Amino acid sequence: MEPYMSKATTASVAHPKVKKQHTQQEKNEVIEKLVTARVGLLLRHPFFGNMATRMKLIDASDWLETLATDGRNFYYSVDFVKKLKPKEVEFGFAHEILHNVFDHIGRRSSRDPMISNIAADFAVNQILKDDRIGDVPSFIKIFQDNKYRGWSYEQIYDDLLKNATKIDINALGQLLDEHLDPSGADSESADGRPVLSEKELEEIRKEIRDAMITASQTAGKLPEGVRRLIQEFTEPQMNWREILRMNIQSILRSNYSFTRPNRKSQHCGAVLPGLLQEETIDVCVAFDMSGSISDAMAQDMLGEVKGIMDEYADFKLSLWCFDTQVYNFAEFTSDTREDILTYHPKGGGGTDFEVNWEFMKKNGIEPKKFIMFTDMYPNSGWGDPDYADTLFVGHGTTSIEAPFGQTIYYKEFDT
Repeated sequence: MEPYMSKATTASVAHPKVKKQHTQQEKNEVIEKLVTARVGLLLRHPFFGNMATRMKLIDASDWLETLATDGRNFYYSVDFVKKLKPKEVEFGFAHEILHNVFDHIGRRSSRDPMISNIAADFAVNQILKDDRIGDVPSFIKIFQDNKYRGWSYEQIYDDLLKNATKIDINALGQLLDEHLDPSGADSESADGRPVLSEKELEEIRKEIRDAMITASQTAGKLPEGVRRLIQEFTEPQMNWREILRMNIQSILRSNYSFTRPNRKSQHCGAVLPGLLQEETIDVCVAFDMSGSISDAMAQDMLGEVKGIMDEYADFKLSLWCFDTQVYNFAEFTSDTREDILTYHPKGGGGTDFEVNWEFMKKNGIEPKKFIMFTDMYPNSGWGDPDYADTLFVGHGTTSIEAPFGQTIYYKEFDT
């Protein structure tokens, strides 16, 4: 990863002690510039203006060289804001807001922090440029490339990672802000840098979600990604667990037979056929272990599948992991159902969806339902649409839909 560590980016990683004294007049001028920018956003881009005014302005010149946010506060360096023109300050506010809206730090998972930060900046800067939210700062070269128009943060990250050994970061751009990382407790570090626990980060996510819904009511035109997020928040939807349950239940094929009379009809002297249900549920589950599924997510998914299977007297569940090959194959039945939770998915690298269908065909596996938990980024094809009834459970993105079968989205905080 060395090619990514430029002078511009290592400054944010090393957290230098900035420590510079400013006059009260300098501080007041910067505050006035920030307040004016928020008013400008309210007039020109109400959604961003409303989201900006909910954040507390905090002079962080002692530890910060640019801008930062934790979702509740807007941290700034006096020297950095002094260099910005009024509409460039609007761009800075909107940049931080989109990081919050898209939860870029929360979506990082096990990804490389530096490349993740760069990918997140590419994503939000492209949206702001395309939607003309403020002006791009003129004194630095930000991370922006029209190539990434319409790409998700994860797609940009994968593209950067793939080319990590070939790219000179100095030629690509410079971070506009410092991306704060979560830690173990909610407090402050010795230099005043905010330190947030996972519990507090989740509270902030909910606050941002509520603020987005409120701000969108008078927002006018919104960037497409923001509009789609708000639509997900406001339109009633079944969560992934309910849809997964319905998919497995749909395997049951009903039939009628006089060998099992309907008891409800016997009181009227008629013998009507009774309902027969297929006895065995046959499901295959594959985990995309190309580095995107955490242990907690895997156990959550396994627990949900086991809970559904517990409803049936007889079932066959085949589990395996894959990256560029299939491994860790295991079979479970109603007699070994308790062992499902002891299954440990193992990680790997690379992604090839096709290997799942090759594996099933080679081993004569013909499931009534094939369920794939994945980040939705195949390196080549998606698989065989005609081989099995397929359900893709995507995570990390809600913008990609499989070209066949059904696509639903795993959300860690669904209840």
